[in-house]
Amino acid sequence: MSTITEPGHDRAEPDPSVVVGERRRLVNIGYRLLGSLAEAEDAVQETYARWYAMSPRQRKAVDSPGAWLTTVAGRVCLDMLGSARVRRERYVGPWIPEPLPDRTEWSSVRAAGAASAPDDPADRVTLDESVNMAFLVVLESMTPAERVAFILHDVFRYPFAEVSEIVGRSPAACRQLASSARRRVDASRTPAVPVAGQAALVRHFKEAWEAKDIKALVGLLDPDATMTADGGGLVGAALRPVVGGGLIAQYLVHIADKAPGLTLLERTVNGLPGLVAQNAGVTATVAAFGLADGRITRIWAVRNPEKLRPWTENGPG
Repeated sequence: MSTITEPGHDRAEPDPSVVVGERRRLVNIGYRLLGSLAEAEDAVQETYARWYAMSPRQRKAVDSPGAWLTTVAGRVCLDMLGSARVRRERYVGPWIPEPLPDRTEWSSVRAAGAASAPDDPADRVTLDESVNMAFLVVLESMTPAERVAFILHDVFRYPFAEVSEIVGRSPAACRQLASSARRRVDASRTPAVPVAGQAALVRHFKEAWEAKDIKALVGLLDPDATMTADGGGLVGAALRPVVGGGLIAQYLVHIADKAPGLTLLERTVNGLPGLVAQNAGVTATVAAFGLADGRITRIWAVRNPEKLRPWTENGPG
């Protein structure tokens, strides 16, 4: 993937615009590998730092800048995943991947007066099935090597021969890693719910929450539903998942009682209908949902302010 050959005397250095043009793809890969926009940006910045640290002669020797950048970014992400596992063992409460807003909402905000805002990595992440919260949570259960092999091969369609250069294992071993990861994903899949149906269910949930209607909330929640909150020790959040539709409904009403000025907004979260809770116009929680058989089975509520910066700095209000 990162083949380097001896350049001829007249071989030109790679076009800078082509090199920079790889950034969006690298952020897409990084977010799926790390579950964090901020960490994906760090990985991509490190990748470009290594590119520009090479001499012009070394850069000229690179046959494919895109392949070189992908190889380096993949290795950087693999290292970051290893250290992230250690950090998350010390994390206060559950760790949930960083939620993504919808790109069209970013565009409309900038058009309305935020044109001077710095470009955000969320604008460079393509929203598809591989970034919905349920998928990302399953990725968290994988080993770093499984995650890298699976994402690069199954999502981005890199051949195992190229994946092996990043993971540092044989193509056959990478095939096995991806196969193991694929089984985890397949085992977690639920029947697809049309987006319109998801939006309607989330809207009904929002209305029941606003009305503090426990009976209505219980009717919308699966009896075995689970709500997981991520406050990172920085804000108040349940330190353990809340299990059971009745308990979740009571917990939500309790939250509404404690925050009378809470405003709930229907927003796209990681490509699917979700909710944003704001206090005094500031995003306090971003919630993603898992649905099955016409009911809500999972709620992932991200409250850690460090994971909500895109929603509070440039996000829709």
